[in-house]
Amino acid sequence: MAERNKAGKAANVLEDKVELDRYEAKYIIHPSLVPEIREFLRAFCVRDPNAAGDPPEYIITTLQLDSETLALHYAKEREAVNRFKLRCRTYGTDGTAPVFIEVKRKIKGTIVKSRVMIPRKYWGPELFSGKPPDIPFRNRHERVNFGEFRRLMNVMDARPVMNIRYLRESYLGAQDDYARVTFDRRICYCPARGWELPPMGVRWRCMDSATAFNRPFSGVILELKTYRDAPIWMSNLTERFSLERTGFCKYSTAMRMESLFQGALYSEGAENCTYSITGI
Repeated sequence: MAERNKAGKAANVLEDKVELDRYEAKYIIHPSLVPEIREFLRAFCVRDPNAAGDPPEYIITTLQLDSETLALHYAKEREAVNRFKLRCRTYGTDGTAPVFIEVKRKIKGTIVKSRVMIPRKYWGPELFSGKPPDIPFRNRHERVNFGEFRRLMNVMDARPVMNIRYLRESYLGAQDDYARVTFDRRICYCPARGWELPPMGVRWRCMDSATAFNRPFSGVILELKTYRDAPIWMSNLTERFSLERTGFCKYSTAMRMESLFQGALYSEGAENCTYSITGI
């Protein structure tokens, strides 16, 4: 019972906290490593209560917004020290779940995410034009974050650009205030055709290929998320499996893969959608 309560508390960090400062580390791993890492995690983690099945999984669909000149995409490509993303995210595939609109900022090495839950019945383009509907925000912070999202949209003249979908397997640190481990697989994309989220009747294009990852295999994205002080077991995890931390942006990779699909040519170096850095 205590373990379940701990997991529920950790999961609520994601749902209830409208602003979250954290550190993230990503690793592209071979699928054959996943069972071994799962076994390692059993001593330190519990399944995410928001996930279903064995392993615990759920589907995420994200609508990425950007300016006409793709300023947010190129900020990532050029590795701007301080940058942000505008995205709208939902869970499942039937179009009934709430939509979470987010401003995800990267300030040096820290991720700062401002999030607002939009009940499904309020979702649509009218949410961002003219006077917004009277949304029952959960607290005043969400109201402020909603205003900031709209402000950035208007300043950039941002509009829907790309949909990204993937299956996420998720675990939470059993004895940590906030420590999370996820495996993302079956990553795909499709160009946006409006505000429909999730889009229906579209053809999804694979983006977890060897080309996208610049690896000799189709991989899985392992991600470790924590506050400033990572638990020791996370460090032990990276050492035991000789993991090499890698920068990887799903949105910018989707943009690159779509440009290749449309016939663009890149040099070998330019096709590298990832870069390596040290540490957890």
